[in-house]
Amino acid sequence: MAGAKCMPGPTDDLLNDRIVSMGILFGLTTALFWGAGDFLARYVTHALGTYRTLFFIQFIGLFSLGIYLLGTGELQHVASVTSWQPWLWAVLAALLNIASTLALYRAFEVGSLMLVSPIAASYAAVTIILAFLSGEVLTQTHDAGIALVLLGIIVVSTSFEAAGKSTGALNPESMLRNLLFVLKKDARRGVGWAIVAALGYGITFWILGFRVTPTLGSIIPVWLIRMMTPCVLVACAPFAQQKLTLPQGRVWWLIVGVSVFDTVAYITYTLGLAQGQISLTTILSSLYSAVTVLLAWIFLRERLQRSQWLGIGVIFAGIALVNL
Repeated sequence: MAGAKCMPGPTDDLLNDRIVSMGILFGLTTALFWGAGDFLARYVTHALGTYRTLFFIQFIGLFSLGIYLLGTGELQHVASVTSWQPWLWAVLAALLNIASTLALYRAFEVGSLMLVSPIAASYAAVTIILAFLSGEVLTQTHDAGIALVLLGIIVVSTSFEAAGKSTGALNPESMLRNLLFVLKKDARRGVGWAIVAALGYGITFWILGFRVTPTLGSIIPVWLIRMMTPCVLVACAPFAQQKLTLPQGRVWWLIVGVSVFDTVAYITYTLGLAQGQISLTTILSSLYSAVTVLLAWIFLRERLQRSQWLGIGVIFAGIALVNL
């Protein structure tokens, strides 16, 4: 009938459910590999420092993805049919990613983990806000699930142990007093770097989701980041007074592990962005901090506090809502 509107049918609903499910799968896989990579990176940074670690973990991804792109012809094909604008956006995203990673490492180095970790993990909120302003629409159930996941990430990443010890129990008054103490102590140190990292990552992933992956796909942006990062670090090494000498010994096994995990995480993340699930993939990918906490509990026997277990429960509740 003329003028009648086409209503979404069962096929459309199944397709949407499948896209959402893929976004969830890619987001959770990203969190798992980023969390494992960060867990191993603790040992590498202690041996090499953050600057050399960031430099040497790039090459496995750079060469393996380069071989794939050249072997399949994807790089040549995309370069021949796309304009220069997506490439410029990709370069900007790579530069922001480098600056954000260095800011994150600096925040962990000089600040209090109780404060800088949840601030840095809030990059997901920045990306979600930008995605919403760019026209992405989610259901109310998904919105509630995303909010719960973000809340759970903050709780898992935040330590209230000092507050509990000072009063013998965890209560809002002791938590607030401990937070004010940390704010006063580190306001001019790690907090600023953590805010820079969160803003940088948030903008980076929005650029990748809306300006890069729809045209360049999911592999080329990761390869470009892997290619640009060592080039920028080499150029900046004299100014940063950093020496990029070759590591020695068994640390190479850890470098390989971090490189593989980090590369796979970036690929699965950009695959999620290519599905159009930018907010969903981003918020689930930020679970990497909870994964790192769990790995430390399993392998290093680091004790999880009751508030962190509560945060993990909130996260799983949020994931269940997102999956509805």
